[in-house]
Amino acid sequence: MEAKDLFITPLILIIVYILAWIIRPFVTDRVNRKYFIPALTLKIIGAISLGLIYQFYYGGGDTFTYFSNGSRFIYEAFRENPALGFKLIFAGNEYQPDTFLYASKIYSYGDLPSYFVVRVAGFFDIFTFHTYSATGVLFAVMSFSGLWALYYVFYKMHPQLHFGFAVAVFFIPSVFFWGSGILKDSITIGALGWATFGIYHLFIEKRRLILSSVVILISFFTIYSVKIYILLSFIPAAVLWIVLVRNARMRNVVVKILVAPFLLVLAGFIGYYAILKVGEDNPRYNVRYIGHTAQITAEWLHYVSLKEHGSAYTLGDFDYSPMGMVRKFPLAVWVTLYRPHLWEARNIVMFLSAFESFILLLFTIYVIVKAGFWRSLRLAATKPELVFCFAFAITFAFAVGISTYNFGTLVRYKIPMYPYFVSGLFIIFGYSKRDRKRLALESTE
Repeated sequence: MEAKDLFITPLILIIVYILAWIIRPFVTDRVNRKYFIPALTLKIIGAISLGLIYQFYYGGGDTFTYFSNGSRFIYEAFRENPALGFKLIFAGNEYQPDTFLYASKIYSYGDLPSYFVVRVAGFFDIFTFHTYSATGVLFAVMSFSGLWALYYVFYKMHPQLHFGFAVAVFFIPSVFFWGSGILKDSITIGALGWATFGIYHLFIEKRRLILSSVVILISFFTIYSVKIYILLSFIPAAVLWIVLVRNARMRNVVVKILVAPFLLVLAGFIGYYAILKVGEDNPRYNVRYIGHTAQITAEWLHYVSLKEHGSAYTLGDFDYSPMGMVRKFPLAVWVTLYRPHLWEARNIVMFLSAFESFILLLFTIYVIVKAGFWRSLRLAATKPELVFCFAFAITFAFAVGISTYNFGTLVRYKIPMYPYFVSGLFIIFGYSKRDRKRLALESTE
């Protein structure tokens, strides 16, 4: 960070908050309005804090690779000739004679997912004069917009749980810290929220059909460009959600029961076909090679972690065949949701992550005890929104848990599942609380 951060960033913040106050009445109501500005502020704090920690604690990292060794050269190209800058932002990553001078200096130019982040940062740099903290603020705003869209979906389905959803979507430390700055995670978690918003309006509410379709396409393209494996977990869960909602709306109980198995099989085929299409252009995430990809990723991250005395973990010896990975399913999910344990923390950053995981474990136990184990399972397997939340969160937890093997990396990788998993827990708690009130009323009659 430089001296200009002290001048440009306050100006950007003033503009952001003016626009937030103007927009707020159109995207909130009298109940959830109180969360809008605090949630935005927390995202901005997260973005600036991330930059400070990377600079003064880690001494560098991905965020500065994207900025100092990436978007910087897009901004320099733009200053020389705006057409060159926009060409670097919107054209492909092939070397061209007119942009080679700048493209050859961009560290991640050959890595499409990383260069996507550089493109976004380069576009924001035009408005922030290549100021790190100001560009980080705009990343936070972009991420916040998608998370508010996600919050809106949950709130529309269960308005009485407005506080719980605010906690799940905005106030989990990992989410507002790792999902706010100049990183891939800020882009993907924001796009994931918008994708959920678009699917809800297009298939559940059947409103704003054209706008919702555009939102879905842009969101899917963004996630596909940055972290394709998120789509591999999200699409099947979204298909299940849509199918179960359609089935639940059938009025004839007999027809509903008879049609349900067919719809579930259809959902499975659609989800599998979607996974095939998503992975067909990327051999690493093709269904036939996905186990091999997970193995290579896990072994590499584990090796780097051990070499640098990091926080490595393993799931024990197993082969990465389909059955081999299935046998490790519970351990992989557990490590993503509830590890590192407190005694596994080796530094302050890891301790904070361990404490967060411990709180999540306590909350999970609390909800299951309050709702009842079997009732919790029944709700999670029958309520469409819960099937969606847990199908995505648990599938995603398995995917990152079995392929990461490093707690430091896992802390970042797992944040997309947090809002869905914790919101699902709040929904179960809401159903159980509603039932207890109903039983209390019936007993007094």
